[in-house]
Parts: sequence; structure tokens; C-alpha cells
Amino acid sequence: MTKTALAALALLALAGCSRQEPQVLGTLEWDRITLPAPVAEKIVAIDVKEGQRVAAGARLLQLEATRTRSQLEAAQAQARQSGEALAELRAGPRAEQIAQARASLSAAQAQATEARAYYARLRPLGERKLVAVADVDRARAAAGNADGQVRAAQAALDELLHGTRMERVAQGEAAAAAAQAQAAVQSATLDKLDVAAPRAGRVDSLPYKLGDQAPVGAPLAILLVGDAPHARVYVPERLRADVKSGQAARVFVDGRDGSLAGHVRMVRSEPVFTPYYALSGDDAARLSYLAEIVLDAPVDLPAGIPVRVEFVR
Repeated sequence: MTKTALAALALLALAGCSRQEPQVLGTLEWDRITLPAPVAEKIVAIDVKEGQRVAAGARLLQLEATRTRSQLEAAQAQARQSGEALAELRAGPRAEQIAQARASLSAAQAQATEARAYYARLRPLGERKLVAVADVDRARAAAGNADGQVRAAQAALDELLHGTRMERVAQGEAAAAAAQAQAAVQSATLDKLDVAAPRAGRVDSLPYKLGDQAPVGAPLAILLVGDAPHARVYVPERLRADVKSGQAARVFVDGRDGSLAGHVRMVRSEPVFTPYYALSGDDAARLSYLAEIVLDAPVDLPAGIPVRVEFVR
């Protein structure tokens, strides 16, 4: 075998050994946490700067609390009122109310006795035509009305003696629970006016400035969190079948020598871009799938740096 042939074989062997794994491109990112505005209130204090590292629970900024605190006090007062109303229902009628009902019953009974006696005296006179028939009829009606008043007074007394209905107590309990829940909501909202970091991280953005009034749900602060960043890349359709969650990968950062070890955290099942006309043949090559590769070791690198990723097979 000639030297030329040997050299060619050596080159082929080196080419086979240096075969690169498939690569994909993307950027280096951190997990982001967005802290929305709980209410539309003015920013009265900002305690951090963009790029600053913060611990979990550290206050980032503060919103005006005057109106929310007043709403909380009103809700707490309503809760106390509902609680007292429920206690009154559970306690039932006072002894004084029962005594008053007994007295009303006694008065009605006395009036009924008098009315019946008057009718009893007047009826024989009417039969003898000594008094007008109309007078006898009025006496009979008055006696019947007095008997009705007795029955009404007796029923009112019985109602007090039987106590509060279970349904009314249940309604009072529901009203008290609703008032307490509303007070709890206002209390939670008041606590959220001191916007704090839910996790340790770095302040990436403060979209609003001191004195601004952000609408409800608008991002007041954006944090970058996590021990290590991740590479967000787009896997082409021809590589999708070979990329799985948990698979090892090597991440190459532009401007940094060597590679960083990582593993695939997730691969989206739906493509990022889907052609409207077909999903087969040559058109399928247009598909790409979003994937995230988490670095295995913590590194302090900024977000947005271009990276390329090789998947280890």
C-alpha cells in the first residue's frame, strides 16, 4: 500500500472520529418570575435597582395603601357586625321579650273576656227586640276579633319560646362567613402592597418608576431566579425524534471556551411554526420545536447570550 493510500485512510479515520453531534442554536435564559400589580395604586417606594441580587422575602417596592387599608377596616367592621348578628340569633329571644309577649297575651285575653261577656249580655236583649240588631252584630264581631287577638298573642309567645329557627341561624352563619372571607381578601391585598421577592434572584426589570400608577395585572418587577440558567433552543424536525427529556447535552456559549454540561428539561410537543399548507414531505422540514436545556452546574452568565447545543446520544 502506497504512502498516499495510507494518508487517505488516516484522514478518513480522523474524519470519522471527529464527527460532530447535531447542533441547534438558541440563547441562554433564566427562569423568570413576574410580579403583577394587585391593585391600581401609586408606587410610593422602590427599594431595589435593576441588576441587584435580592433574597427571598426582600421588599422590592411599595404601593400606596390608604384606600386598601380603609377597605380592610370596612370589611372587618362588617365581619364584626355579622358575627354579632349571628350571636344574637344563636342566643334566642331575651327574657324581657318573652315577658312582654306574656303580658300582651294576658291583655288580649282580658279584652276577649270582656268582649264575650258584653256580647252575652247583649244577645238576649236583641232577641227581645230591646236593642238594635246592628248593636248585637257589632258585639259579636268584637268578641270574635278579641278571640283572634288572643290567638295572635299566643302564637307570638310560642314563637319566642321555641327560639330561633335553624334556617335563620344557618343564614346568619353564611353571612358571617362571607364577611370574614371578604375581610381576609382585603387583608391579603393589603399585604401584597409591599411587593416582595418570592424567591432569591436578580432584579431583571422594573418597568414602572416612582410615582407611576400601574394598572391591575401589569408587571411591577421581573426577577431572574434559579441556581443555573438554561439554554432555550429550537430543535428542527429532523432531530426531534432523537431528543428526549433528561437527555445529556453540551452547551457552547459564544465567547467562552469549552462547553457546559446540561440536560434536556423539556421539549414541546407542538411545533413553534406550523406551515398552513402541509405537514408532510419537504414542508415538514420547516417545523421546529422549542426545547430547554438546564445547565448542571451554577454559572453566572447574563441572559440573552447566543448558544449552540449538542445532544449526546
